[in-house]
Parts: sequence; structure tokens; C-alpha cells
Amino acid sequence: MALQCGIVGLPNVGKSTLFNALSNAKAEAANYPFCTIEPNVGVITVPDFRLQVLEKLVSPERVLPTVIEFVDIAGLVKGASKGEGLGNKFLANIREVDAIVHVIRCFDDINIVHVEGTVNPVKDKEIIDTELQLKDLESIDKKIQKTEKLAKAGDAKSKKEFAILQAFKNHIESGKSARSLPLEGEDFFAIEDLHLLTIKPVIYLANVDEASVITGNKYVEQLKVAVAEENAQVIVVCAAIESQIAEIEALEEREMFLSEYGLNESGLNKLIKASYAILNLITYFTAGVKEVRAWPITKGWKAPQAAGVIHSDFEKGFIRAEVIKINDYEQYKSENACKEAGKIAVEGKEYIVQDGDIMHFRFNV
Repeated sequence: MALQCGIVGLPNVGKSTLFNALSNAKAEAANYPFCTIEPNVGVITVPDFRLQVLEKLVSPERVLPTVIEFVDIAGLVKGASKGEGLGNKFLANIREVDAIVHVIRCFDDINIVHVEGTVNPVKDKEIIDTELQLKDLESIDKKIQKTEKLAKAGDAKSKKEFAILQAFKNHIESGKSARSLPLEGEDFFAIEDLHLLTIKPVIYLANVDEASVITGNKYVEQLKVAVAEENAQVIVVCAAIESQIAEIEALEEREMFLSEYGLNESGLNKLIKASYAILNLITYFTAGVKEVRAWPITKGWKAPQAAGVIHSDFEKGFIRAEVIKINDYEQYKSENACKEAGKIAVEGKEYIVQDGDIMHFRFNV
């Protein structure tokens, strides 16, 4: 199943411009296309030069990169948590995604009306946060009512669960999102089934004017200060520039266009990479004549878990993993040459997969 990032924001912040640029973006290689699943869902590949290295060395029949789905969640408004506009539908869409890309207006333009009257990135952020927090409080309150009875009856697990739920309730009622509550990993069992909206990782995308795309501006600085305590990234993008880049077919022309603005890469590439990073993902590869493929896994996973993303049987019947480092593969040019040079490691169930590993799994079911 593809990773999903939901793009949210108030009306007129540049969210649709950004999504349309994503929709029209020309991938770094012609055989890695963007595609649209539904009118508001698009799939785009994660840029990874290592795939091109392996493709050149292995000459496979096909190359399959990692992909991310971006979901354009229509502009939220005040009262969405109470069903204002299409609030319930939008909040349900957010609940399904793995991470949130919060587009915030950080530019002045008298021709584009701001829904709140003035450009204020901190206030805009707080409006969206409040709607998500109110929805989370509804979920937490419902579970507290169920858990409190068992806790009072003396059930030890329910007592602990009740205390954790109350901590989340107090934290959110103070105007903070669930993701910023400092808890031990094991304590999150109390809210796992709630799929809280404000616990999802967030990328704040500051949409600036062309003049601010390199250095940022006062609005970007205000936003950075406002999110300093959160586990979140802030990236600066000019949606207007991105929409122009998306219309350029040739890679060399796109690079020339970017260089005119002093940019090394497009904002969309920064967004894709940031989305991958904030989900704490790494990539391992499988490489053979049939296909070269990138597999996303959570950082810290052991070999059997990594094998399981290919097929559950690989994890159940895991015997060992044969691992080649990408630098060794590039140096020795083939799997056989790596074997002769002693560069294939045989790893067991406790091996922690590293970013860039080329894996071959042995299993028996």
C-alpha cells in the first residue's frame, strides 16, 4: 500500500496550485510517471539516484521506485470539526493519511483575498490546528467515558489507560497537538485505536513569493518560531514557480530554469524527500534481471520485517538475508563480482536493515 500525505490548508493559500503542479510534474526519468488515481489523489515517485545506478548495472526489464500518494484535501474552514462546509468528509480524509502537509500562506498579494482578511501564518496554523484538536477531543472523551468505569472498578490496565487518555485530553485542551506530548512509546497503546489527527507527523509548507524563495521572509520566520516545539519540518516553496517548472518537459531546461532562481532542486522534490524523511523511512533494494525495485521500510526494522513488505511468507519463513552494500555493488559492477570479492554478507533475524542495502532473502514456508 502506498504511503499517503494529505495536503491541507485554508482556502486561497496556494494549496490547489501546489497540487496541480504535483499533478503535472515531470518525473526525473521518463519511465517514472506521475499518475492520478482520483481527481484529488496523485502518485509521484521518490527521487533516488541509486535506482538509476542499479538500472545501469543490472539492465532489468523494469524499474519500480518508491511512490507517495498526495491527497488534496479541500480547504478547511472554521467550524469544520462541527461539520461546517464539508468538514466531516475532510477530517475523515485526513484520518486516513500517514502524514500531513500543511500549506500556509507566507506572501502578500492584494489580488488574492485572504479568507481571514490579513496574512498571518501563525493564526492560519492555529485555525487548522484547532479544528483537528477539537475532533481529537471528541474521540478521546468518548474513550475516557468507557475506560473510566473499568478504572474505577480496579482494572490495572484501564487505570493506566485512563491516566494516559487524561494526559492527552489536558494537553490538547491547552491548545497543543497530540504529537508534542512527551510520552514513552509503549504508552501510546491507549490511543492507537483512536487514529488521532494531531498525532500525525506534519510538514509545514511555507508558500512564498518568488523574491522570498531562497531567503524566506518575515512570515516564514514567524511560522518557524510557532512550530519550534513540534516534531515538524518547515520547507519554503513558491507554488507559482513550481507550476511553471511543471510545464517544462526537458530535464536540462528545468535545471536551467531553477538555476535562474538560484535553486538546486524544485520545491516539489524537497517536499517529496521531506515527506519520506518525516515518516522515518529508509529504502532497501532488490535487484535482478526481472526488476530492480525500491522498498520503503521504517528505520530500525530487522531483516524479517523488511522481507515481509515483499510478501508475508518471506517474514514467516525467514532463514537469512544476503546483503550487498550499494557502494560495493557500484564498485564491483555485479552480484557475482561482489561475491568473489567477499562483499556479500549473510545476515540473520537480528540484522537491522540499513538505507541502501541490496537484499536477497532466503525463506522456507
